[in-house]
Amino acid sequence: MRAHRGAVRAGAVLLTAVLLAGCGLLRTEPEPSERADGRPGDSSVSPDLPAELVSQRPDWKRCTAPRGGSAPGSDWRCASVKVPLDHAKPSGETLSIALIRKEARDKGRRIGSLLFNFGGPGGSGVELLPRAASSYGKLNSRYDLVGFDPRGVAASSGVNCRTHEEEERAFHSVDPTPDTAAEEAAFIENGADFGAGCQRRSGKVLPYVGTSAAARDLDLIRHVLGDGKLSYLGFSYGTELGGTYAHLFPGNVGRVVLDAVVDPTADSVGRARNQATGFQRALENYLKDRGEDPKAGSERIARLLDRIDGNPLPTASGRELTEYLAITGIVTPLYSRSGWPALTAALDEAEDKGTGDGLLRLADSYNGRDENGRYDTQAHSQRAISCADTKGRPTVDEARALVPEFRELSPVFGPFLAWDTAGWCAGWPVDGERDTPETSAPGAGPILVIGTTGDPATPYEGARRMADELGKGVGIMITNRGEGHGAYGEGGCVTSLVDGYFLDGKVPEDGTTCG
Repeated sequence: MRAHRGAVRAGAVLLTAVLLAGCGLLRTEPEPSERADGRPGDSSVSPDLPAELVSQRPDWKRCTAPRGGSAPGSDWRCASVKVPLDHAKPSGETLSIALIRKEARDKGRRIGSLLFNFGGPGGSGVELLPRAASSYGKLNSRYDLVGFDPRGVAASSGVNCRTHEEEERAFHSVDPTPDTAAEEAAFIENGADFGAGCQRRSGKVLPYVGTSAAARDLDLIRHVLGDGKLSYLGFSYGTELGGTYAHLFPGNVGRVVLDAVVDPTADSVGRARNQATGFQRALENYLKDRGEDPKAGSERIARLLDRIDGNPLPTASGRELTEYLAITGIVTPLYSRSGWPALTAALDEAEDKGTGDGLLRLADSYNGRDENGRYDTQAHSQRAISCADTKGRPTVDEARALVPEFRELSPVFGPFLAWDTAGWCAGWPVDGERDTPETSAPGAGPILVIGTTGDPATPYEGARRMADELGKGVGIMITNRGEGHGAYGEGGCVTSLVDGYFLDGKVPEDGTTCG
């Protein structure tokens, strides 16, 4: 959910149901770049960029351990690329974008670099790609696998807004569905305090972390890596970044796949509405699977959350399970059908025993909290990037007015998401760039757009809208009938289609259905 993670959580990259065959006709496209030997490709970068940026070459070295993790294996190398801090002033100050690469195994048939973004916004590609790389072994035969930390994320001047102690207090003291004027004031104050912390700790980069700037970075990275066209696989928020790139640089689009697609036509309220619909749909599918009436089951869970709102549940750790944490704990296993048994166990514990250990463990994993009480900063980057992007700043009155509609959409998640429209960017110190992202890309090559019918976080309907926005002949819609946030990587039809597209240039028929 957007207040926590609007995309794929670190360590949970490939969340998808089993995919079945049933795929359409194919057509073949030419190789994405005529040069795959490390030299600059044919597609140039912005002529405004200074020569020292255009001519740079990454200095690949053994990787060090990322924060809170271990160093990747010896096949991986790390480097950085300098980009303008402010693309409106390309000759001005720069910042460094962190990269990680695993070279193609078949050097003689190498196509080029395949760049990844796993979502968030705020997910670290440098940390995530090595952990997920086994899923891309076939692609690695002919592509260098390249991950990067977008600006404002982790090793690329990562935004930092709060201490671990401040994070802990917020999860335990802020009511995400305020019932009184005092709770409303505290809720909005918490959002404004978060933004003020970002300004104090990361004010230098805060105005420049938006998606359009990241897309311009992506094009410079493409050029520096020696690729004439961009080959790219984006999940969740990574689809918004990919769509933005296609709009800005349609002539540089090579083979691009967008999976678990963000709706580019939805503003901040529209996205919250979409998520209320998507998470409720996933919850109902889960309830049906366990043999429970979806309406009755949803009302039962909503009543549990109401009780926790008034009386948080105890846990063995001594920490309490608040409503905020309980909602997060319910959301987490809905990202993948494989998480449904954990949700059943956690709900049964909360309802039968009156304790919240299971839901708290799920919430902590989603919130990036380790066993020592330290939080990662993905949530900081996520909010900074999304608030830099969107102009939407709903008021308390506007959010309160949304609650009845959102509760009708989802008695479990609706009230939280309605209030979140006001709290998310409350008092944010940086103005948003636009209402919705621009993703029209006339003249671009075909882009695969994959929507999963049971996707909770980026509902299926958004994929169809992205394909339409990209334009006729550009957006190639693929429907995956199944559950989960993301379709590639679990075998079956979707994976075969994507592999054939990246490796052989085979473009599926628009409207192909898998599953």
